[in-house]
Amino acid sequence: MLFAGPWATRVPRRIGSMPALYIQRSLTSSATKGGSWQWRRWRRTAVVASVSLGVGGYIVYNHDTAYLVAASLHRCSVAAKVTCQVSWDYYRNFPDLPSDDDSAEDRKRILAIRSAVHLRSAERVRAALMKNGGVYIKLGQHISAMQYVLPAEWCATMQPLQDQNTASSLKDVDRVIFRDFGQHIDEMFSNFDPEPIGVASLAQVHRAVLRETGEEVAVKVQHPMVRTYSDIDIATVSVMFEFIHSVFPDFKFMWLSAEMKGSLPLELDFRNDKSNAERVEWNFAPRPDIPLTVPKMIRASERVLIMEYINGRRCDDLGYLRLHSINPAEVSREIGRVFAEMTYVHGFLHCDPHPGNLFVRPRNGRQTTHGHNFDLVLLDHGLYRHLSPRFRYEYAEMWHALMKGDTEKIKHWSRQLSGTDLYILFSIILTGQNWSAIEAKSLAKSTAPAHFSVGSMMKEHPDILRQITDVLSSVPPVLLLVLKTNDLLRMVDQKLFADQPLAVQQHAQLRTWMRISHYCLIAIRNARSQDIHHSVSRAGLLQTASRIGRLTMNWITFWVYDTALSLYSVVLTIEDMFIRWRARFTY
Repeated sequence: MLFAGPWATRVPRRIGSMPALYIQRSLTSSATKGGSWQWRRWRRTAVVASVSLGVGGYIVYNHDTAYLVAASLHRCSVAAKVTCQVSWDYYRNFPDLPSDDDSAEDRKRILAIRSAVHLRSAERVRAALMKNGGVYIKLGQHISAMQYVLPAEWCATMQPLQDQNTASSLKDVDRVIFRDFGQHIDEMFSNFDPEPIGVASLAQVHRAVLRETGEEVAVKVQHPMVRTYSDIDIATVSVMFEFIHSVFPDFKFMWLSAEMKGSLPLELDFRNDKSNAERVEWNFAPRPDIPLTVPKMIRASERVLIMEYINGRRCDDLGYLRLHSINPAEVSREIGRVFAEMTYVHGFLHCDPHPGNLFVRPRNGRQTTHGHNFDLVLLDHGLYRHLSPRFRYEYAEMWHALMKGDTEKIKHWSRQLSGTDLYILFSIILTGQNWSAIEAKSLAKSTAPAHFSVGSMMKEHPDILRQITDVLSSVPPVLLLVLKTNDLLRMVDQKLFADQPLAVQQHAQLRTWMRISHYCLIAIRNARSQDIHHSVSRAGLLQTASRIGRLTMNWITFWVYDTALSLYSVVLTIEDMFIRWRARFTY
């Protein structure tokens, strides 16, 4: 019997009545299907295991590449997430500026909502920038210095990024030094402080002693992953800006990512620091009256810079200045002279003069050639710009026109420099003052500070932000960095005079304008002298006499204007003496 045994009793009766061949085929088919299902399951398991082993093996043998890809994707996702969040927040929650028909209560409510959106978005962006670090921190530092463009909430929120940077571990520092110099820390240095004395977005600085010479040095070491991520980070920032511009057409800050793309490769090669520092030292060698010190550069590679160690503190540390009897007004004046020389005379400008890059070193004034009781120590020489003679001349003419309040010349030179007809706005951005003070020809005469702010101007002119971005998107890249440098110097001045009486602050502002006027006159005199020399092609007697006459008039004009500035400076000095005398007897 075909189905004998216990299993036969469990076969339904209708199956038992089926022909034997049919039942055998059915059972064979069922067994085949079960085996096929099991085979597919094992095959899937084998494929998954093979892929997993392959990926795992790739990661094991190409760990760096796999980690780079994963980390880059993570950094891009952080940037993409915050871009979408901020764009959506502005799109949904940012109201238009109040109209004249709105009540005072409605205006207050609308402005409060706008401020809250600004602040909330800035905090989100700052958190993302700090999470990614490196190039993103640099972007935040740029934003913090753009007080002439962005609302106060954005600039103030990004300001901590000037100082809040994460230090690399000593192990990473040693790895970078070994890869660049072929020696470990203990082989190159007899002493190396594991705690950095300064941490920036791209690098950190350690105090050390060279083993060969015993010289005390400062060692600037680039963060290990900054260069690795720099290309993808810059590309991501560009895509972010393009996306925001597609959502908000008035957002025209693509020039910021373009400027970073051009500047960052130079800043990441520390050999540029060395060559730039040596050039600045050479430029100021004929000016022993200016208390500028540049650390001696000893050795440089792409990611490591060894330089002379100079003891000092940030120029805006008012407690340190008072402790060493250093006058903040003198510090401000000498900083202004240094950067005016760079801008109008040398044409080689340090474009990152925040207080962390400007130190003050106490000195005995009797033992110095410049007569001051301090030295200005200029650090971080990675970001410089060459200013052509033509640019310097046009820039000086623009400032000269602003000082005189000559509207027609302001229009002309503004168009030459910025390429736009928005001369009023360009003048405001350049000087940091209201147009009324410029138009009244009182920029270098008035003692009443009249600073402008983007927030206050947006209340009066809703279209102001779009106009500002129009100006900045059309000016040449070198002018953007000059504007940024001007704004950073203004911030340094504000900090240096923060605890001074109002009269002292007002006179300090006037002296700033006068100093700029003096150097503008020098640049204009030199440029016109060059034009006179090149305009005469023949060397006849009349041509020579004409050239000498024009050169003489050029120098006389310069002397008249500059003498007037010097006399006005004397008047201010006398007024300062009277103010101090009155304050002494009053209090």
